[in-house]
Amino acid sequence: MAQMASKIKLEDGQKLELKGWVHRLRNISGKYFVVLRNANGLLQVVTSANNVDGKLSIEASIDVKGVIKKDERAPGGFELQAEKILVIGESSEKWPFHRYKSVEMEMDYRHLWLRSSKLQSVFKVRNTLVNGATEFFNNKEFFKVDPPIFVSSACEGGSTLFEVPYFGDKAYLSQSAQLYLEAFMPTLEKVWALTPSFRAEKSRTRRHLTEYWHLEPEVAFVDYKGNMDLQEDLLKHIIKKVLDERSDVLDDFGDRSELETWAKDKWIRITYDEAINEVKNKFPKLKWGDDLGTEEERYLVEKLNGFVFVTHYPREMKAFYMKVDESNPKVVLNNDLMAPHVGETIGGSEREWKLDLLLENMKMHKLNQKDYEWYLDLRRYGSVPHSGFGLGIERLLVSMLKLDHIRDALPFPRFINRVYP
Repeated sequence: MAQMASKIKLEDGQKLELKGWVHRLRNISGKYFVVLRNANGLLQVVTSANNVDGKLSIEASIDVKGVIKKDERAPGGFELQAEKILVIGESSEKWPFHRYKSVEMEMDYRHLWLRSSKLQSVFKVRNTLVNGATEFFNNKEFFKVDPPIFVSSACEGGSTLFEVPYFGDKAYLSQSAQLYLEAFMPTLEKVWALTPSFRAEKSRTRRHLTEYWHLEPEVAFVDYKGNMDLQEDLLKHIIKKVLDERSDVLDDFGDRSELETWAKDKWIRITYDEAINEVKNKFPKLKWGDDLGTEEERYLVEKLNGFVFVTHYPREMKAFYMKVDESNPKVVLNNDLMAPHVGETIGGSEREWKLDLLLENMKMHKLNQKDYEWYLDLRRYGSVPHSGFGLGIERLLVSMLKLDHIRDALPFPRFINRVYP
């Protein structure tokens, strides 16, 4: 975790007042060694017991006044020699976490585990990630819009929908903002949204959530190749911003050289057919028409050593709104972006913008046309070629920080067996 000296300029002899929480505490022969934590990081505080007003304990909130002393033995090279520690809010209960805590314990006490060094660092990077995306789209003159969360029909597929009662009718929690972004596109041309998405998949993998944050742009007059360019440019901008602004915590997650390589190297683009050939020696049962699973995706990015765009998936396995490749009607003009350490992180495509072909796709997917009349209107009135994609914020964090599990990429993860706290 970041030492405070990496965010605040500290000087020997400097008088300082700090407010924060007791992150660590030792009492040696009447002398307190306190590790104070606030949003800037950690700082060691040293004082005698008679300078403490109140009961010091783990996670008590404190106000500290004292003098900075340079000490190479202290974490970060500085410590605060306190003349006074005022306990603002006592932490009277025994702190529930100890050396032998379990994952389930961390989840049960998630509201307190957010104070851990690891999660504080993750959420600092997450904040910079979102700021980087916002900056990127502002620079590209995109408009941020606000699509609904309650929807009347599926975007990706009915089997993964959360159904909710809606004043005597049925509604669903959104799987994706995409269809609504396509409605914004004819008036604003370049739009994006960051919303929660919900998938009722009964999956227990290290990369699946039932609720996650979904970044989605939609752009007029852009084909699937330009769509991939946009994805690569966006993620490289985010990675560079994290490298520039979060150097204080990146060391908590290992060597940053991989991020630096991703930010400068050209990313690989291969077709679905080529991807199958790349992994078939490792997964001989995989055949054309099968989806690439978690293990196949991770093997692919490890073998090719970086981010990998996989394009031209079989038409039958992808969504109805994806444009069919006119030179090969068995495949669509789409891409999945595979990221190191996690696999699929972005799904994108050129959209089918012609009404007759979209209706043909819907018929093949056995969709009820009545549920999509409003969406079909977008093709009836001045449709144009356009493309878009969806990025899972948490999966990108897993990739960038090499997290072991997606649960550590957001504050209150939701799984099929977890909705508390």
